[in-house]
Amino acid sequence: MALSRDALWPRSGDWPAAGPDASGGAIDLGLIGIPTWRTSLSATGAAATPAAVRAALRYYSEFLSPDRGVRAGARLATTFADWGDVADPDADEAAAISAVAAAAARTRLLVALGGDNAATVPAALGTWGDRVGSAGLVTLDAHHDLRDGVSNGSPVRRLVEAGLAGRRVVQVGIADFANSAEYSARAADYGITVIHRDELHRRPMADVMAEALGIAGSAGGPVHVDIDVDVCDRAVAPACPASVPGGIAAWELRAVVRAAGAHPSVESIDFAEVDSTADAADGRTVRLVALCVLEAAAGLEARP
Repeated sequence: MALSRDALWPRSGDWPAAGPDASGGAIDLGLIGIPTWRTSLSATGAAATPAAVRAALRYYSEFLSPDRGVRAGARLATTFADWGDVADPDADEAAAISAVAAAAARTRLLVALGGDNAATVPAALGTWGDRVGSAGLVTLDAHHDLRDGVSNGSPVRRLVEAGLAGRRVVQVGIADFANSAEYSARAADYGITVIHRDELHRRPMADVMAEALGIAGSAGGPVHVDIDVDVCDRAVAPACPASVPGGIAAWELRAVVRAAGAHPSVESIDFAEVDSTADAADGRTVRLVALCVLEAAAGLEARP
């Protein structure tokens, strides 16, 4: 069904591609699709998700409510651009890293749309470049992602092996019955800070994110935030193959992303593990990711 048109209700998502732009000007928030899927541990159609998120952005405006916006009652002033999708990032990860690096060089905050969680590796390494030694990582995820091999279950281990210090990794939302004793021990051996799902019942999300971002940014380097949407309750995120009942709520995820966008050390965010082809009929998972893109932009506007 075609969306309604109203000159007084402009829609989000009508953003130019950055590639043809010859001006070389800086961009506030950039999008890049990293449609990984080939190494997924679960059958997935996640390669279709970046396009689905872009389409879902059209359901929303860029208006910030008077009691919520940085500039009360105004449209986002953020300059957006879209670099399109990396071609077959599973087959050529080096090319994906290079594409991310080119986009990140011109962007205050780069948002990568996965793809499964394998997208986190090129998203982070491409943004960090040779600063990996001072970089930090925050994951919102029910899983440790420390598996052996190359898959959507291994990105955190691979980043540590690439030079990321485990003591500057914080994992928020790790859940019972979603991991193993071996990988939990590996997280401890790496020095990773784990904030369990149950702890989120007792602490405000703003406090959790302040702690996580403080640890990840403690060396003064760039921070990447990995939003594995399966951290959410399965009722919220049915398009995530590994989401479980009892995950976080949609409002909590939105608060996390706005906090990440507002933090000066955060240079990149990825959204991963959504299979748009398996979403509920109302598209709730994809629509949540699209809203989170806008939350990242709203957070960015709160920076000094």
